[in-house]
Amino acid sequence: MAPTYTISAQAAAEPPKVALPAVSPRTRAMLEGAILPTMLRLIVGNLAVIVVQAALVLMEAYYISWLGYDAVAGITLVVPLVTLMLTMSTAGIGGGVSAVVAQALGARRLELADAAALHAIILGILFGLGFTAAELLGGPALFRAMGATGGALEAAVTYGGVFFAGMTALWLYNILTSILRGAAILRLPSLVTLVGAAVTLILSPALIMGWGPLPQLGIVGAGLATVIFYVGATTFLAVYILSGRTQINPLRCRRIELRVFWQVLRIGLPAAANNLVTSGTLLLIAWLVAHFGTEALAGYGIGSRLEGAQIPVFAGIGTAVIAMVGANMGAGQVARAERIAWIGAGLAAGVSGAIGVFGFSLPAVWIGLFSSDPAVLDAGIGYLRTVAPAFPFVGIAGTLFFASLGAGRPFWPLFFASTRLVVAVGGGALAGIALGGGLEAVYAAINVGLIIYGGGTALAFGLGSWRCRTA
Repeated sequence: MAPTYTISAQAAAEPPKVALPAVSPRTRAMLEGAILPTMLRLIVGNLAVIVVQAALVLMEAYYISWLGYDAVAGITLVVPLVTLMLTMSTAGIGGGVSAVVAQALGARRLELADAAALHAIILGILFGLGFTAAELLGGPALFRAMGATGGALEAAVTYGGVFFAGMTALWLYNILTSILRGAAILRLPSLVTLVGAAVTLILSPALIMGWGPLPQLGIVGAGLATVIFYVGATTFLAVYILSGRTQINPLRCRRIELRVFWQVLRIGLPAAANNLVTSGTLLLIAWLVAHFGTEALAGYGIGSRLEGAQIPVFAGIGTAVIAMVGANMGAGQVARAERIAWIGAGLAAGVSGAIGVFGFSLPAVWIGLFSSDPAVLDAGIGYLRTVAPAFPFVGIAGTLFFASLGAGRPFWPLFFASTRLVVAVGGGALAGIALGGGLEAVYAAINVGLIIYGGGTALAFGLGSWRCRTA
């Protein structure tokens, strides 16, 4: 009979009947070391990866602006799809990969870590090829439905086609990074990303404009430069993992089993759904605010950038928390895993709170950096005065979401993210539009939604959701 790979805290805590492999120094630090120093060491490297990947997308948009408004409009339609791919492959499916690997290493089950790595790589290939096919077949129709015409449509189709042709490389890169993250190996992916980013930031404009001996490819060059980065980085990480320099070697797994796919997907799919719900919430809120005019939308957009600035913060903290929580849950140290989650959430809340204090205290300073229009200033200041006090709940919810992935308990963060969508969007539409409460009522609904999201997630965690198997 094929072995079962599900880990429970009880099983992990049972005395071993056979000699178990030695615990690596990285895993031992997560299991026995001081929590905060260990967490901070993991955060620094991982935060660099997230920030640099986001910066690549932004810099590419800047380079494309050299080609004119049509090119900018075209890439604007593609960037949300690229962002979705990044979040799904890192915090979504990648989160499931990191969790299973960390739990396996914590339980000293190298065979499960190897199996999870191999099956995750297969999933990365399948997801990458699937999204490539979906974009190539449905991309033009999607961009037209989003309102693109003429040169903007042509630019979106061209750039999207090139970028998504390399989507398998993007997925594999983030899957391999997630495998290493689960093993608490973060410095190497950070170094690869930083070096690759430096090369890409030079190669992209060179291919766009045709510097030196390189051909002038226009918008094709932008997409091609990014694809080259992901292909090169993926190749390097694959060689490193397969070279035997880590505890994990996917080639030691000799059997493909559906149950191992499920071990990854039962965590990764709810995490990906959480990403979709969050993206949908922000999109629908923008749609609501647009009812009050272009200036209101611009003011909201500028103000909400401070909320968006928190994403790399709690993502950097959270992905470190995944590895630490996963390892301790695998080792049966549930109480320590819970302490790790609380410390991570407190750290994120502190950073998010500092951003919130700045936004609430000096809203005109922030909004004024981007616009001097009185209507835009009023809308942006109103947003920050109302919503910024709830920013700590963003950090709490985001970090506990990652912690829940490490514990293999992703239900409650998804539930309260969905509740936030209903409250913020439904409440905003009812109070702000149907009942005539105006933009202030929409902002109030956003505030309440954030409090419910962070507070509800923390409450479920505090009541012991990790100790209940159905959660």
